[in-house]
Amino acid sequence: EVQLVESGGGSVQAGGSLNLSCEISGYIDSHYWSSYAMAWFRQAPGKEREGVAAIDTDGRTSYSDSVKGRFTLFKDNAKNTLLMRMISLKPDDTAMYYCAADPQTTELLSRYEYNNWGQGTQVTVSS
Repeated sequence: EVQLVESGGGSVQAGGSLNLSCEISGYIDSHYWSSYAMAWFRQAPGKEREGVAAIDTDGRTSYSDSVKGRFTLFKDNAKNTLLMRMISLKPDDTAMYYCAADPQTTELLSRYEYNNWGQGTQVTVSS
């Protein structure tokens, strides 16, 4: 069973920065952490869960237009951890942020592509 544990959320003022971390453990069959596509999604109250950033098994990244240029993904293979650096945060970035992983994805930012999810970490940005 794959387990994902997020950390790093918090409250910041607009213009501030945060680093989110997602640690993956447990593997299915012969799939190792490096063979999982991983992504960050977020969900604000009353809104659908949306993909914000993802990295495929070849290390290629994809970002939503709303965060492009402000959020950056890093994969720490030694620690089986996916990091997301968020800068220039805006009140619209306020949401619960979820980490997701799956060994087979075609649309990296689609929530329907992922079968493994973390519990989420809250990010609140005040104006």
